[in-house]
Amino acid sequence: MARSVRFLLAAAAAALSLSVAARAAAQPLPAEQRQLVDRVFAAYDRADTPGCAVAVYRGGEIAYARGYGLASLEHRVPITPQTVFDIGSTSKQFTAFSILLLERDGKLSLDDDVRKFVPELQPLDPVVTIRHLMLHTSGLRDYLTLWRLAGMKLENWTTQEDAVRLVARQRRGNFPAGAEWLYSNTGYLLLAEIVKRVSGQSLREFAGARIFAPLAMTRTFFLDDHTTVVPGRATGYAPRDGGGFSVDMSNFEQTGDGAVQTTVEDLLRWDTNFYDPKVGDRALLERAQAVGSLASGRKLDYAAGLMIATYRGLPTVRHGGSWAGYRAELLRFPTAHTSVACLCNLGTANPSALADGVADVVLAARLQPKPRLAPPEARPAAVVSAERLESLAGFYENAAAGGFRRLVVRDGVLVAMGQRLKPVAQDRFVPSAPGVEFFFPPAAQGVPQEMHIVRDGRGPEIHRRVAAPPVANLAEFTGAFYSDELEATWTLVVREGHLTASVLNDPPSVLTAVKPDVFVSDDGLVLRFERNAGVVVRASVQAGRVTNLVFARR
Repeated sequence: MARSVRFLLAAAAAALSLSVAARAAAQPLPAEQRQLVDRVFAAYDRADTPGCAVAVYRGGEIAYARGYGLASLEHRVPITPQTVFDIGSTSKQFTAFSILLLERDGKLSLDDDVRKFVPELQPLDPVVTIRHLMLHTSGLRDYLTLWRLAGMKLENWTTQEDAVRLVARQRRGNFPAGAEWLYSNTGYLLLAEIVKRVSGQSLREFAGARIFAPLAMTRTFFLDDHTTVVPGRATGYAPRDGGGFSVDMSNFEQTGDGAVQTTVEDLLRWDTNFYDPKVGDRALLERAQAVGSLASGRKLDYAAGLMIATYRGLPTVRHGGSWAGYRAELLRFPTAHTSVACLCNLGTANPSALADGVADVVLAARLQPKPRLAPPEARPAAVVSAERLESLAGFYENAAAGGFRRLVVRDGVLVAMGQRLKPVAQDRFVPSAPGVEFFFPPAAQGVPQEMHIVRDGRGPEIHRRVAAPPVANLAEFTGAFYSDELEATWTLVVREGHLTASVLNDPPSVLTAVKPDVFVSDDGLVLRFERNAGVVVRASVQAGRVTNLVFARR
């Protein structure tokens, strides 16, 4: 953002002025605030569910910390502030900081071509720099999505070397480096590889010696061996269909984009370093929080593994994480010298919203009023006829990005991507998540129905309904389709009148035609088939953080 420099100066000034006074104010939360924080976590404050650990930092001290729910359902071990969690992408700030330390050492420049250190990558024009990797502007396809498309499972054993080889096979990017912003774990995987090749140490060794040990973060490390015994670690879980929970863990051994194991108590020491640096100096910390920009000059809200934004009028520095059955958020309010760490071991938990809820309590006097948006459950339901619901069902194409969303009527309710939409007017529907609204403006004669998705008052994200194409001869699209960039084969067959696609031991995905030679799977993949002399010869796949991935028909 353009205000990033002013923000950093204000944060630095606030940090310097807080020292004695702020630390003196770092007292335990009053009983009333503790009770309100506990209410935020009421759904997890039970002895039969996974849950979360939370800590509130004020003036360099823990003002409140508590665990809710169980770290191990098998052994009935409760979550405490000492419980270790995998923090997923919240790890990225430590990877970026390691790169900045190497830059300060004179070992590299953020404007270096990545191929200077990882020469096996395919050359791209324009070149991809370390800075592009750090800011998610490289255009490199997300390696986790690529592996999913190849049928890789979280329980498979994969290494850093496996992942780098996969990235090195990619001959195309999603877009030219610097042209757009698209979150990609590949950038941080490669940053970890650069740390290893420049320093001669793995990221686990480098960060351990240069960050975690100096800060006395004794229970924090990058996990690069899935067989490691981690004392006090919570097990990751996911809800099981029909009730109860399933273990949701990963055997991936890549680092950089994730893999930090830590506690809410250890994260205090990292948070404190942004006010009173023991690792790095104030200039390096300012670089870590300086947002980047696109080649067009447009400012981003992303810095070195950190999101720079505001929440209810106060500047924030934050990053969330999601991996297997773990979820995480570290939210800092620099001008208030207050932070919230929230780490969870349930895949459906939303620690970002939970951390916001804690901030609403502990910073109530300093935050601007919330926008007057009634939560979905508070908005009265409207009566919408079955005919009206059916008239809105169908496939809608994103006017800007080209992806598709499918709306169906299920049990008398409009459903979008698995979310039930509650009607609040004849043309407005809301999911259970707050701040989101689906609006269907009146459609003129002969013009496709539009669907506008509004998030937190921003937008709208415009989608246009596509008419069902003529019935296709599905046999034209069957066969084996191979991607040499994935080294994987998709098998397309007709089952019970539907075209389906499968890879390895994945269950078949049903493909539905939305345009001539364009199909969409139930989980949102888009396949665009190409012909030569009328015969289908290849398919181009779009899958979120991966585009233009070609599968050639064999």
